Amino acid sequence: MNFQNKTVIITGAANGIGKGIAAAYVNVGARVVLADKDEKAGQGLQQALGDKAIFVKTDVRKEEDIQHLMTNTIRHFNQIDILINNAGVSRFTPLHDLTVDAWDDVINTNLRSVFIASKEASKYMKSGGSIVNIASTRASMSEPNSEAYAATKGGIVALTHALAASLSERDITVNAISPGWIQNENYEELRDKDHAQHLSNRVGKPSDIAKACLYLTDSENNFVNGENITVDGGMTRKMIYEG
Repeated sequence: MNFQNKTVIITGAANGIGKGIAAAYVNVGARVVLADKDEKAGQGLQQALGDKAIFVKTDVRKEEDIQHLMTNTIRHFNQIDILINNAGVSRFTPLHDLTVDAWDDVINTNLRSVFIASKEASKYMKSGGSIVNIASTRASMSEPNSEAYAATKGGIVALTHALAASLSERDITVNAISPGWIQNENYEELRDKDHAQHLSNRVGKPSDIAKACLYLTDSENNFVNGENITVDGGMTRKMIYEG
């Protein structure tokens, strides 16, 4: 895969999955724009990744911040080729304690931001551009008290194929990835039974999602479009019997 001279914007890039995605793109030669509201972590990652990365402080709940992100990217790198909509929050609140304001905050962070960022970035993308939205296996399966989070991730999957249809005439592909259990820290502390819940016999890592992003945004793979790819080690396909 060759991403030389490609510019990639990653929201929620300062930590976790986003951090892993950013490192993967730099490793294959891309220029990376790190968008996050965590200024300390974002600037630290920029320094670690070197001169191919810039950090732009961005609150994805705010349309003006996302617009500034795009214009700043153009100012520095003159182009936008790839957008990874990764920013999101996971807050599980008992249904009757979940306020409308808290609901709106999760919706605005996880779902509305994907709409705004895709709309704004695609204005600058040329033919062959690519967008990847990070959804979740919770788009199709749930735990109690996950209403807001599940709604946003289900919305992302639907928004993905709608965007793919709208942007097809400009040859911009739009796909989603639904991660399962991805352990961002302290991987060595996981238990054998944690790994055993997966058909792949291990819990996932941010690099697993990064590799899927690279695949979906490689120009040679543009026949994959409007799709949601589950990357979960087979966990959602396994019937688990607790003994």
